[in-house]
Amino acid sequence: MPYIDIISKNLPQGSKLFLLTLSLKNQSKAEKFKEVKRELQQQGITLVNFNYNPFGLRMFFKLIYILFYLIFFSLRNKINTIHAWCTPAGAIGYVLSVATGIPLILDSFEPHAETMLETNTWKKNSLAYRLLFFMERRQLKRATHVICAAEGMTVYSEKTYGIHKDHYYVKPACVNLNLFKKSGRDFSLVPEIPSGSIVCVYAGKFGDIYLSKEVFDFFKVAALYWGEKFKVLLLTNHSNEELSFFCDQSQLNRSVVVKRFVPHDEVPRYMELGDFGICPVNPVPSKEYCTPIKNGEYWAMGLPVVITKNISTDSALIAKHNAGYVLNELNEKEYQAAVEKIAGLLADSSHETRIRNIAMTQRNFSIAEKIYSAIYA
Repeated sequence: MPYIDIISKNLPQGSKLFLLTLSLKNQSKAEKFKEVKRELQQQGITLVNFNYNPFGLRMFFKLIYILFYLIFFSLRNKINTIHAWCTPAGAIGYVLSVATGIPLILDSFEPHAETMLETNTWKKNSLAYRLLFFMERRQLKRATHVICAAEGMTVYSEKTYGIHKDHYYVKPACVNLNLFKKSGRDFSLVPEIPSGSIVCVYAGKFGDIYLSKEVFDFFKVAALYWGEKFKVLLLTNHSNEELSFFCDQSQLNRSVVVKRFVPHDEVPRYMELGDFGICPVNPVPSKEYCTPIKNGEYWAMGLPVVITKNISTDSALIAKHNAGYVLNELNEKEYQAAVEKIAGLLADSSHETRIRNIAMTQRNFSIAEKIYSAIYA
């Protein structure tokens, strides 16, 4: 929504914005959904929503219906630009652009099909991989403007997709610095974590493009180093059964791990309880071109970060600014080195201000403002 707000400020007066979303049907949040729709309408944004189903035959036929609906919708409302975030939305945007002739802008573009292949989530001959890779290539070729998630996409695009673009914009995942800032730790939010604990916080999930067992092996090493003072605060929707399984695999006491699943606007209050964060992106080659939003949020809160190697520009930034530890290997020796490094950083009271400065320079919404101004103004 902050990006849409920035775009709207750069459009000619009287312009209309239509926001297309696909969301899971949830009757318990129906009233909240109507409220959000009314709020958007007051901002001059019309919400166009369709219920989402997992990839399969039902969703395939639903997408055909959605595309036909959007073709007529775009022509009826005289849409002159399609702005798509990430490659799944880009696939819809591509078909719509071809069918109507409306220019396509790709935002937050990063490889996804190759990542699913490299993490062994998909096979190279699978329909899902072949379809997504085809669509990524076509939408990249079609787009009039491409906003990448990380640097290096010019070389990657030519090598992987065989497509040359004269110019790419680069916009990492920006962070609301007014929302993510220190305001005072409130341990009453999570009674299971006593004041004075050493807390590793992680906002995200495990599996697919993220590591799982390796993360809990790291937690085990940290628990041995700090003893009963060490706690893990997971902001995730994984079930308690799943988390217990991960703990058992790594022989980690389940009481070390505390779980909460909270709305995004409440995440800063919980993240503030952390002493450091972890970004366990699977370090496959294509993740050099991703942009984990959680790192910007950690930095904005002044938290050192333990991260895997070659993740976007983030791994290099953490090493350059002494803002955490980069895991060059996934083994006990590296986990121990990471824990000792974090302990040293926490002993230095100046680390919070220094690390927040990374977010202020590298994840500021001013980056998006310059790009959207160049495209739309």
